[in-house]
Amino acid sequence: MKSSRFLLLLSVLALGAAPAARAQTEILNASYDISRELFVEVNAAFVPAYKAASGATVVVKQSHAGSSRQARSIVEGLKADVVTFNQVNDVQLLADNKFVGRDWAARFPYNSSPYYSVHSILVRKGNPKGIHDWADLARPGVGIVQVNPKTGGNGRYAVLAYYAAALEASGGDAAQARAFLKKVLGSVVVFESGGRGATATFTERGIGDVLVTFEAETLALAGGPDAPFEVVTPSVSVLSEFPVAVVDKVARKRGTTAVAEAYLKFLYSPEGQEIVARNFYRPRNAEVAARHAAQLPAVKILEVGPTFGGWEKATKDFFDNGALVDALLAEVASERRG
Repeated sequence: MKSSRFLLLLSVLALGAAPAARAQTEILNASYDISRELFVEVNAAFVPAYKAASGATVVVKQSHAGSSRQARSIVEGLKADVVTFNQVNDVQLLADNKFVGRDWAARFPYNSSPYYSVHSILVRKGNPKGIHDWADLARPGVGIVQVNPKTGGNGRYAVLAYYAAALEASGGDAAQARAFLKKVLGSVVVFESGGRGATATFTERGIGDVLVTFEAETLALAGGPDAPFEVVTPSVSVLSEFPVAVVDKVARKRGTTAVAEAYLKFLYSPEGQEIVARNFYRPRNAEVAARHAAQLPAVKILEVGPTFGGWEKATKDFFDNGALVDALLAEVASERRG
């Protein structure tokens, strides 16, 4: 029944493109760095569903890089019809530059975030450094690989997770949270520009003792008894939303708005949510989430709004030029020069 409802929805969305029903339409999904496998599977399911509903053939192409880099590329000329990002600020950049409507967050459920995740820790088999929670990352001799918070939402979520965990542990003491964040940032051996680059540095180049990234990436890498890695799920993490939007300025010009909307709506369908969960993201659909509960451990999830005052304030406080991350890294560098 749910599949029938989705096909009906696709049919309605496709009516505006009916004269071109037998033509081939191509859309580009600009996404974050580690979502390649997820959207290969999404596209393989969406294309026949759209064909069955509308009679139209659609080709979905993918573009992947750090979420913030993707947003800048669209402003600079990348012709993406839809974006599936990992941070609200990156969609907001497109809205500020009139590529996306200012009401973008209200166009789809859950603030236009069809799934979510948290950050976790990947360690080498046997957990040789004895990492059990965020606090262990501040110990001397622990080398961290993560995304640069200047270039990707993945890295920004990591920074906020460190800080939020320290606030929780200290009863809200900002000075202790600052000191903890400084120690952790000082232990980062590689700041990669994107999530897949960070994964390659840790898993293929053998650099670092831990990789801090989205849970979807860590669980995929640690799957199976012979995997050379293990996942450490921290007790506290920050809600990672994955906002989506039609790039109105591009889609209107290319006549792909109906297909682009259908594509993003598919992510909310039971079939789309099942694909999301199989790829270790946390689905919004309660029934799908219940089926996959065993693979997604319970964790206390803090939200950016209540904890940090929203993304605009968090960016100003932590990630703008000269803000806390820059200040702490400068302090670390100065102390090393000594």
